[in-house]
Amino acid sequence: MSGIYIHIPFCKQACHYCDFHFSTSMKKKDEIILALAKEICLRKIEFENDVVETIYFGGGTPSVLNTDEINFLINTVYENYQVAENPEITLEANPDDLSTERILELSKSAVNRLSIGIQSFFEDDLKMMNRAHNSAEAIKCLQEATHYFDNISLDLIYGIPGLTDEMWRQNIETALSFGVPHISSYALTVEPKTALKKLIDTGKIAEPQDEVASNHFMILVDMLQKNDFIHYELSNFGKENYFSKNNSAYWLGKKYIGIGPSAHSYDGKKRGWNIANNSLYLKSIQESILPLETETLSQSDRYNEYIMTGLRTIWGVSLQRIEEEFGWEYLNYLKKQSQKFLDDELVFIENNILKPTAKGKFLTDGIASELFYLNLE
Repeated sequence: MSGIYIHIPFCKQACHYCDFHFSTSMKKKDEIILALAKEICLRKIEFENDVVETIYFGGGTPSVLNTDEINFLINTVYENYQVAENPEITLEANPDDLSTERILELSKSAVNRLSIGIQSFFEDDLKMMNRAHNSAEAIKCLQEATHYFDNISLDLIYGIPGLTDEMWRQNIETALSFGVPHISSYALTVEPKTALKKLIDTGKIAEPQDEVASNHFMILVDMLQKNDFIHYELSNFGKENYFSKNNSAYWLGKKYIGIGPSAHSYDGKKRGWNIANNSLYLKSIQESILPLETETLSQSDRYNEYIMTGLRTIWGVSLQRIEEEFGWEYLNYLKKQSQKFLDDELVFIENNILKPTAKGKFLTDGIASELFYLNLE
């Protein structure tokens, strides 16, 4: 199984918390779309023996593209790759782009999964984050989208300053009321060089508190599990048969090609990333040169990635796989490093699989970093 990720580097406006690569100027949109199609063609050799099972439009805001432009890129994939019979084709979209007409158009296209960036149903939260939509648009687009799409995911953000536990419960209840089968939810994080960081540094917005985020996370896990969602990855919850195939492929170490400026790729041994600059990306692709840097992962890098992704998912870290793929030295190191977390009941071992406990889930990234194998090669 392999996937293609297409990065659409445009947004109507900049969300205060975002540090992804995008431009708010649409001037080069047509040129970029042609360049994306060309890169799809240039890289088909990488998937000569692979079947594409997922196509994912991320960004940026992919829903700023019109449906013809999206279809053009999907068709380019079909013309150049072997595509599975029923691939998962996901479009990330913002509520303000999803008018009734647009949803109807998309439902007739090859897109069969929508990932909608709701973030919050409260007006104050949306304004603080500088989202392009309002609460009424969020509700209206979900009412419409659920008529035409069965496979919908929505994003929610927790740990927002001023968002009480009760308000957070209301956000989750509102999301659940639409019957969507997948929810992705993330803590508000303060990235350097973002507007949010500046607003916090100047005292205009309070800093997010870990304790509040931790509480919100426990509420989220509890409410979604009671509503038959499976907590299959730290930030992702899906009903049976509705896990994101695209994201699951990342966590399970499958191959994927990242198309577009700043997009990342992985082939099992090497990781690559395109230049995060629209003009330089365009110039390079127009000259038929891939604007791609790569690094070959060392054994330690691959072990560390497996620890990080394994602990975040329902599949955990297989001690047998550690021994077979990395050897005794790594297995003994993992057992030694994980002992204190086993003692503190933050992780447990069952059927030779290491997993976080309910108490340890929110601390997964910190636990993983303590299990990393460092400077030993």
